[in-house]
Amino acid sequence: MSVRRLAEWSDTRLRRLADEHGTPLYVQDHDRVRENYRRLVDAFPDADVLYAVKANAGRHVLDTLREAGAGAECASAGELKRALDAGFDPSDIHYTPVNPPARDLDYAVDRLADTDATVTVGSADTLDRLAERGFTGRVLVRVHPGVGAGHSAEVATGADAKFGVPRDRVHGVLADADDRGFDVRGLHAHTGSGLLTASDRDDHRTVVETLADLVADSPVDLDRVDVGGGFGVPYRESEPPLDLDAVAAATRDALAGLDVDLVIEPGRYLVADAGVLLTTVNTTKETDGDLLAGVDAGMTTLIRPALYDAYHAVRNLAPDAADRISVSTSVVGPVCESADVLAEGRDLPRVERGDLLAVGNAGAYGVEMASTYNSRPRPAVVALDGDGETLVRRRETLADLTLHEA
Repeated sequence: MSVRRLAEWSDTRLRRLADEHGTPLYVQDHDRVRENYRRLVDAFPDADVLYAVKANAGRHVLDTLREAGAGAECASAGELKRALDAGFDPSDIHYTPVNPPARDLDYAVDRLADTDATVTVGSADTLDRLAERGFTGRVLVRVHPGVGAGHSAEVATGADAKFGVPRDRVHGVLADADDRGFDVRGLHAHTGSGLLTASDRDDHRTVVETLADLVADSPVDLDRVDVGGGFGVPYRESEPPLDLDAVAAATRDALAGLDVDLVIEPGRYLVADAGVLLTTVNTTKETDGDLLAGVDAGMTTLIRPALYDAYHAVRNLAPDAADRISVSTSVVGPVCESADVLAEGRDLPRVERGDLLAVGNAGAYGVEMASTYNSRPRPAVVALDGDGETLVRRRETLADLTLHEA
């Protein structure tokens, strides 16, 4: 099964979890995480698979993927600490900071010095800052290929000059890094996030071909190419799953003839469809167009719809939902913002106060991007492992909101 749709989750189990733990509640299925990882390894049998920690940094997720054989890609000092604390060996970690604050670099150099960890640098200036701190270990140079793709413009990183060294300057940075004693190993680029269509795949191949051309003409011997991640999952019920084998074939073709190791950095693909968000209807309101379902989750719980205009499937899990008529429904949260909308104009069995709704594909960038805006505590998380269930993150309380205030 290459994608898990919201309809395939057990209504009975989700209702019981909501009864036991309350809502809003994130549920993460670790059997599905392992299944997604195995599918990636099968498609990329010769690649090093590094989990992009930013997708879901929960210790329970990191433990599951480390035990399955994945490494870790970390974009911040906090993610690096989480990965090290979860037991990832430094040799299986890539630290890929973007404009890192000084305290991040201080921490990274302190923890990674004299290890086989790899630091990916996106500017010559970052090399200077690493050298100032005495780090001369393994480095990759991140390339700005000028081509990007993804589910929205905000995540098409390959086209954003914020990320990486411009193509025409890459060889100069490689030579400089080598002259200064860094252990220069290869190149990195990331097309974008949520790659799903044939057009996205073409853009990904163009980015990999750019890396291949740069490796072939490099003034320094290189032994690895990191093509990032961004492998998409279908959020809409009508969207087909990613043709992962075609992506893998395009990647291999683009690197044909080069004697380099391949690295990939999946995040969303591993965890998105392994998670759902459960939320309770607390208010209903008739309008001229839609029925409004006011729920206890909102943009502070799942910000993707407000931030990216992202689509997430929604189901009414009421036991008698199949017997109700369907009406156009918008699902809105409790935050005092017009953007606090989880779904608009969905045909759902008519909602009633007290109904439980499930929001699909919430395992990536859900709890990880949750906030306490509007002074709303963040939700709990339950991990499923076979028939077992564990509360892996307790629900925050109102008292937690001021815990760090003087």
